[in-house]
This record gives sequence, structure tokens and C-alpha cells, in this order.
Amino acid sequence: MACTNCSCGSSKSDGAKGCGNNGTCGANSCNKLTVFDWLANMSLPSGEAPFDCVEVRFKNGRKEFYRNTEKLTLSIGDIVATEASPGHDVGIVTLTGELVKIQMKKKGVDHQSAEVLKVYRKASQKDIDIWSAARDREEPMKVRARELAIRLNLEMKISDIEFQGDGSKATFYYTASDRVDFRQLIKDYASEFKIRIEMKQVGFRQEASRLGGIGSCGRELCCSTWLTDFRSVNTSAARYQQLSLNPQKLAGQCGKLKCCLNFELDTYMDALRDFPDYETKLKTEKGDAVCQKQDIFKGLMWYAYTDNFAAWHVLSTEQVKEIIALNKEGGLATSLEDYTVEVEQEVEKTYNNVVGQESITRFDQPKKKNRNKSKNRNKGKGREGAVVEGQPRAVSPDKNSGQRNQPQQRNAQPQRNAQNRPAPQQDQSKDSSAPQAQGQPNTGEQRANNRNKRNKKRPGNRNRGNSNESRNNEGTN
Repeated sequence: MACTNCSCGSSKSDGAKGCGNNGTCGANSCNKLTVFDWLANMSLPSGEAPFDCVEVRFKNGRKEFYRNTEKLTLSIGDIVATEASPGHDVGIVTLTGELVKIQMKKKGVDHQSAEVLKVYRKASQKDIDIWSAARDREEPMKVRARELAIRLNLEMKISDIEFQGDGSKATFYYTASDRVDFRQLIKDYASEFKIRIEMKQVGFRQEASRLGGIGSCGRELCCSTWLTDFRSVNTSAARYQQLSLNPQKLAGQCGKLKCCLNFELDTYMDALRDFPDYETKLKTEKGDAVCQKQDIFKGLMWYAYTDNFAAWHVLSTEQVKEIIALNKEGGLATSLEDYTVEVEQEVEKTYNNVVGQESITRFDQPKKKNRNKSKNRNKGKGREGAVVEGQPRAVSPDKNSGQRNQPQQRNAQPQRNAQNRPAPQQDQSKDSSAPQAQGQPNTGEQRANNRNKRNKKRPGNRNRGNSNESRNNEGTN
């Protein structure tokens, strides 16, 4: 729905009216509770005077009826200056003609009453400038008004502020669960804002309709778009529709039960007329059975024996009525199994990733660490870091060279080739105090000590190292 009746924005190049927001306008609430004038293209019979009342809309969808005593040529979208107490107010004409009479009759307003206020004139540019400047003061004033109410510890909420068109009066709309004594608050407002103050209490549903918003269905609130009467909603409406009595899901933005619970209630009530009583017990030879669940639109009811509530049996409403009629005659049904209806289970539709998109939950699970790599990385640390006495420390080759950094062999033994073959050991009994020559291989005792040091670093090999020491000690002795 385009906001064709909005005159707050500049006109488009093609001459169409409206601000182009295609819905609820943040400035003047375009098409909020709008009535379509389906008699606009029809002319009145000859000699019939047009209806002298018009419907004028103000901020947040507030509408009033005014009498056109000056016989002005008014059309939908015109900005007019209307009578107010005191001064005058500025609004937008939303409906003219014979439909205004129907709307006044619907809302219980007598069009012949003297209480109906009148339209002064079409708003001039000066009136529009004063009206726009007053509207710009509403938001900062609302913030300050809430601060003053909190300072006085009043259990109330300032939901909205509406300025009169001439800027001489401001109406404060508030919500409160109990009665509030705001006499001191009015004095503070008058001294702070230097304007005439009027306090008006509204209900929580009226507050939601004034402010508007998006419901859980994804659409604009019904109370702010088309719903005008607020009927009482009970939890029985949710019970008849077999909804879970969860207040968080059943409550709307106003904190009350959703108005849409009454929309489909009549359909459910008509369908429940063909159902037997929910509390009626079925008497069978195996025992009594009570109803556990019912599907209103499929006409199915689930029953279970009183001694076994885990096993449910599906029966149609015709079969349940047949068993109840048999029980009234004094008879007993054989069992529920004889009346059970086979319900076809619907196949669940699974999503096939035909496009090749990645999973949405790919970042939810933590990445698995590769433990084998960490084990292989720690294996060579003990061997590469071992230093053999009497031999220089191994130096890693240059990165640019083609050689690979090969780990030293176990026990740091020299390679067995012709050039590096160990010399025959000399008799230690002859000269045991002589130091070993540089480059001479280690004795068996030194090799055992190095092996024990490496074994001690590894968990679980301490006993092995101790056993090696004992063996070496026995061999030397």
C-alpha cells in the first residue's frame, strides 16, 4: 500500500502524492487505520448537499470528526486548522463525504450534536511551520520528562508526547498499573517546559497501537494498522486451539494476550461441535480409557488405558461415538485395538545441498587437533638434543644447500665405514689414568651413562634406566 494520502513529503516528478515510504511514515503515520473511500468517484443526486463533517487525523493515528461550517472544498490529504481548547490544532483530512456519516455512527458520535468541533480554515504556511517546529520538540522533551518522573520515584511510564498544532499545549500519554499522584510532576513539567501540560492515561494496548511495531508474525501490529476495537482475550481461546500455555509466546508487545488468538477461535469452535466430550471415558473389557490428545481438523482422538498411559491408540470421532453409544446401553467394547486407525506418517522432507554451499554450522564445532603430528614432532627432540662427550655438537646445514638435516644416530655412534673405523681398545690395566685421545670413541661405561640420561627424561623408563645402571656396575666390578 503506497502512502498516497501523505502530504508531508515533497511531490514526485510524476506528480504522485506521498513521501514514498510505501507504508507507515515516521512523520505522519501514513495509511494508519486508513479507510478507503469507495464512494469518491460517485456524484451525489441532484439537489443533495454533501455531508458537512470530515474526518481529521492527528499524530499516531488519532482521529476526530469536525464540522465544515465554512463550506470549504476539502479533499483527502489537505492540511486544515481545527478548533481546539485553547487555540487551534493542525491535522490532515483522511475522509470526506457520506462515509464520514457511517464512521460517526460506528463510533457512536452524533453528527447533529453541538459538541462536534468545527474546521477553521486550510492551514497556511505559517501554521505548518509552527506545527513542524512543535513536532521537532517532542522527542527531546520526552527524554527529559522521563528523567523527571524517575526522580520523583513514580511508577509510571511516559510513552508519548503530542503537541497541539499552535504549540500552546502538550499532552503527555502515560501508562501505569496503579493510580499515580502526579500533582508535583505537573508542576515540574510546567516550570521546566514553560507550556500548558495535560496528562492522559492510556492502556497498554492503546500504547502499542500508538507507537506501532512489528509482531512475531513479521507484519505490523494489527492494533496500529486496522484493528480499532480491543476485545477481551482469555486463555480459554488458546486451550480450544490446543496451544501451549506459554505466556512468552501468547503475549504481544503490549504484555497482554495477542488479539489474533480470537481471529480463528470461531473456526475451532465450529469444528469442535462434532467432537465428543473430551472428559468422557471409554469403557472396554480391558479397562477404562481416557482421551489424551485430539486433532481437530483431521477428526482423530488419542486414547490410553488408565493402567497404561504410555500406549496411545488412535480412534476416529465416529468410532468414539460408537463406543460411547455402546456404553450408554450398558455394554462394553472389546478393546481399543479393534478400533485403532492406522495413521500414515508423513515423510520428513530433508534439504539437499544441490548448490554445493557450505554448512551454516561449520564454525560451531571446534577443530580437531592432529595428535600424531605432535607425537612425531616430539620424538626427535630427545635424540637431536643429545650431546656426546668427546664429539662436537652437530650443526644444521645451510638452508640453501641440498643436504638434509639428518638426526644423529642412536647412542651417537660413528658411521661404520673404512675411514671412520674405531681403533682397537688398549688395555686399561696398563694405563688407566691416561686421558682419552680426541676423536676416540667412548667407553662402554660412558655410553651406558648417556643411555640412562635419555631414559630418565622419558616417562615410564626410569626403572629401565636403573636396571641399566645396575648391569653396568656389575660388569665393571
